[in-house]
Amino acid sequence: MMFEAPVGAVRLPDYDQRKADEAVARLFTLLNFGELVRPGMKVTLKPNLLMKRRPEEATTTHPAIVRAVIRQLKSRGIAPQDITIADSPGGLYNHAALSGIYQATGMQAAAEEEGVCLNDDFTSVQVEITGALKSFVFPVIRPAAEADLVINICKLKTHCMTGLSGGVKNLFGCIPGLTKPDYHWRYPKKEDFGQMLVDLCQAVSPAITICDAVEAMEGDGPSSGQKREVGVLFASEAPYRLDRALCKFIGMPEERVPTIAAAVERGVLPEKGKVDVIGDPLPEIRPFTLPKTAEADFSSHVPGFLRGLLKPVADKWLAARPVVGEGCVGCGKCAESCPAHTIRIVKGRAVIDKGGCIRCFCCHEMCPIHVIDIRQNPLLRL
Repeated sequence: MMFEAPVGAVRLPDYDQRKADEAVARLFTLLNFGELVRPGMKVTLKPNLLMKRRPEEATTTHPAIVRAVIRQLKSRGIAPQDITIADSPGGLYNHAALSGIYQATGMQAAAEEEGVCLNDDFTSVQVEITGALKSFVFPVIRPAAEADLVINICKLKTHCMTGLSGGVKNLFGCIPGLTKPDYHWRYPKKEDFGQMLVDLCQAVSPAITICDAVEAMEGDGPSSGQKREVGVLFASEAPYRLDRALCKFIGMPEERVPTIAAAVERGVLPEKGKVDVIGDPLPEIRPFTLPKTAEADFSSHVPGFLRGLLKPVADKWLAARPVVGEGCVGCGKCAESCPAHTIRIVKGRAVIDKGGCIRCFCCHEMCPIHVIDIRQNPLLRL
């Protein structure tokens, strides 16, 4: 992984396939990605397929971008049968769950049209990491663990827990299915969770990261925010630098993104420094709306010298929490994804035990009908 590699950007106003093909081809040329690709390689494409959503809902990586990457690989000698689209979204990791997601997100049609493989191997491989700080071994989905080349194709979104859903956070989908809540349970603090994600990034070691920011999501992402028209594709060999560039572009303070802090601590990202973005000039946009969890972050409401003293009390009483709203149908997706097992379905409705909640917001993320809201303490709105 090249930590000093440049970040490239190409304007793409919409998902017209011809335009997408041209934009991805420009990124491959601009950033010399062709040097990483050799005929005979087994290549895994890792999009963001969070849940069963249509491409126009801006929750998942758009299939036009995935198609364009496939076409670039084929033009450089990679056989279609050596290209696999693979992700482990939230929830169960099996054929029944994935087939619906593949179809809804447009990945099934893309794979069929391009003659590439959709992952149907739901086993994992134990991958050890030298120099890890939190997790020294991960169960990684087999297509990502055994690929010669992993291309990480993320979606630009704000995120209720990690601030940003960019290149590094997208790799959490390389951990199989309901194993993910275990990592939330083991690392409930954002700082520790960020360190774990950097360990995972080192384990998967994507050769290329491409960010679909043509249509992004702001607010209470990664699944319940608002769609935002942006019109840009970003890419880099260095996912940490890419995420830093994304933060600057959307007006996200770096201190709200634990993976960036973890990368700085390890020396794989400079503590300070401008990330030059090469390629097309970036559009000037208003800052993204942040998640309610970020707006209610304790650190933004008191002077620095008081934070250490008051943080434990404020975290307990002032922190934003998930709340089940009207319209809950009792599907159980929230309970299934809750690492602390604090959610029960009572009389056809989800009930959250506030005392056991670790505020990972997995329930909010996985609710298919958006009825779990993030609620701030009223004191923070005064």
